[in-house]
Amino acid sequence: MRLGLNIGFVYGGDDHLDHLRLVKEAEALGFSVTWAAEAYGSDAATLLTWIAAQTTTIDVGAAVFQIPARTPAMTAMTAATLDRLSNGRFRLGLGVSGPQVSEGWHGVRFSQPLLRTREYVDIVNAALRRETVAYEGKYFTLPLPDGPGKALKLTVHPIRDHVPIYLAAVGPKNLELAGEIADGWLGILNDPAYLGEQLNHIRTGRSTRQQGLDDFDVVASVPVMTGDDVRTAADPIRGYAALYIGGMGSREKNFYNALAVRMGYADEAKEIQDLYLDKKHREAMAAVPFGFLDSISLLGGKERMAEKLTAYAEAGATTVALTPFAPTVEQRIADIRTVAEALDLAGVGS
Repeated sequence: MRLGLNIGFVYGGDDHLDHLRLVKEAEALGFSVTWAAEAYGSDAATLLTWIAAQTTTIDVGAAVFQIPARTPAMTAMTAATLDRLSNGRFRLGLGVSGPQVSEGWHGVRFSQPLLRTREYVDIVNAALRRETVAYEGKYFTLPLPDGPGKALKLTVHPIRDHVPIYLAAVGPKNLELAGEIADGWLGILNDPAYLGEQLNHIRTGRSTRQQGLDDFDVVASVPVMTGDDVRTAADPIRGYAALYIGGMGSREKNFYNALAVRMGYADEAKEIQDLYLDKKHREAMAAVPFGFLDSISLLGGKERMAEKLTAYAEAGATTVALTPFAPTVEQRIADIRTVAEALDLAGVGS
């Protein structure tokens, strides 16, 4: 099992410099990859380009490029360029986002996300293979049949023959799709005790290709907070959990809320969502059970973290992508060092 680092977004001030310090420390510690995200603020491609230009060995990954934000051809162009400029260190994570961002920010209807993702990945892969791209699907048709356009081929050469594609997936059918068409899965709210259930869906998708999980990267995204009192250490993660369970979507459609329900927190998930959507954010944060926070996080000291890392490895995670929640970059650096030591102690690293 390898370690990765989630750096999230750029908000303002000097936080991009803090990100760079943290990534360089992760690179020195032997982390395999750093992941950048996008919602409706900073974009992932620019941040990853800037990081790649100032590092040499750590991979840079999109977690994720939003499918409604770019045409598949534009994503292929960006992926090929990043792969070349990083000397073959780019990983392409994709996700459909959610209805609020897709329709409210990008103006793209959130309909049939599985089919849209399948068609999108088909085109991206064809373009990155440098084929002359002609495609006829429900959502994407290249070239358009009634105009002067013609089928084209990507002119930039990626460093590698295949740029790895990861899917951010939450629901069972999307997990199956990830297993079928992707090289890895970007998970979230990952409890090692529930990971096996999720991997069963991925295995179903892999079976359609007569493949198992040996060459499939299972990326568990895991909040990290050190501290002598684990309950106190969990408190900074409450806002993150409440946002996803309560606020990422509407009352009728929130994939993360549904995930919490499947994980055994139906009553708690409803309470968190009700409070959050009523704009009682502090109460929603307080309503997140410590047990849930502990199940999805690395909390406490090195020995406790080593036990949890062992659990992730035994459950099938191949990469644990850390999201440090400490308030200062110095503390975040100290925390990822602790996790690196914990991985050595556990003896499950590669």
